[in-house]
Amino acid sequence: MSTTDRPAPLRILIGCDTFLPDVNGAARFAERLAAGLVRRGEEVHVVAPAVKYNRGGSFVETIEGERMVVHRWASWRWYPHDWLRFVLPWRARSHARKLLDRLHPDVIHIQSHIIVGRALAKEGAKRGIRIVATNHVMPENVLDFTLLPERAKKLLVRWGWRDADRVLQRAAEVTTPTRRAADFLERNTHRRGVLPVSCGLRASDYTADLTPRRENKLVFVGRVTLEKEIDVILRAIPRVDPALNVSFTIVGDGDQRKQLEKLAADLGIRDRVHFTGRVSDAELRASLTEASIFVIASIAELQSIATMEAMASGLPIIAADAMALPHLVHEGENGHLFQPGYDRELAERIEGVLRLSPEEYQAMQRASLEAVKVHDIDRTLDTFEALYRGETPAS
Repeated sequence: MSTTDRPAPLRILIGCDTFLPDVNGAARFAERLAAGLVRRGEEVHVVAPAVKYNRGGSFVETIEGERMVVHRWASWRWYPHDWLRFVLPWRARSHARKLLDRLHPDVIHIQSHIIVGRALAKEGAKRGIRIVATNHVMPENVLDFTLLPERAKKLLVRWGWRDADRVLQRAAEVTTPTRRAADFLERNTHRRGVLPVSCGLRASDYTADLTPRRENKLVFVGRVTLEKEIDVILRAIPRVDPALNVSFTIVGDGDQRKQLEKLAADLGIRDRVHFTGRVSDAELRASLTEASIFVIASIAELQSIATMEAMASGLPIIAADAMALPHLVHEGENGHLFQPGYDRELAERIEGVLRLSPEEYQAMQRASLEAVKVHDIDRTLDTFEALYRGETPAS
């Protein structure tokens, strides 16, 4: 659409329970969405938890190279988790009332139904403001951060989905990153017509190296937490033919790092496993470019931006056959799937890719580069701008 054909700018309020400096898929999506909308001339405001204890306020922040107003609400750290912060619910409602009465947004786009999104949805609905909701949250994953017994967790999962349903019913449109995630949401709530909209990325931000590899490097990017099942990858490495001399780089940090470091030592592979901790975007992209295979064993991905980043870096993907990952991995074309938790099968898949001829390996790389094109961020932005205006998105 040309600049002269574009409608008048919208005032968009994006509500997030997790945002920069947090490192996770929901936060990354919100950052890219907000920055992309600013580049298109929209007026974007973001609501997110304060970074430091009880230090709220409205700040002009630079997100993905774009300046926007971020309204930071006073928050408290959930110490069993490595980064999770939360706003007190009763204070969130008060903050939402004051902000909406002052800002008068055209649309509210909530990124979860937990606290910030819930408050904005409730107060926005009272004022007749159009609400769009994107679900990045499964109650099952949230409860991994608690210390509750399993029986209590199961009861709370059922309650969590009913609670999500009550918030999401206020939205004119509900989206999730993939069709499988949309189906999952519809099975667990009364929401129907959930739209799959990719989180998107700009593939040109990543560099693919299509030359033959001199070393066999596996890489994983993401939070080092339970649902990522990184231990499955570690257990697979000793099963791979030692002659292939496989190493493994884990890009990211989280509450499971110490346990995984101990597991690597117990398996006798500590010298072949590198934990980077948190890194810059440039370092992350370099780790992907120089790797041989991206491996992800997670069983709870609603899309996996990290996997798309690996595809944009021209990597073959080996992923657990769970949740949304099969949407990204085309079996035998740009990688392989394995049964979740089966480290022996994962090891076989790793060996299979590393034993490909240079021509076969490069064909798999090119397949990843081709497959990621449908996740271009501009398609995502087009879709959400249409939803904000109450229009039907282009197919």
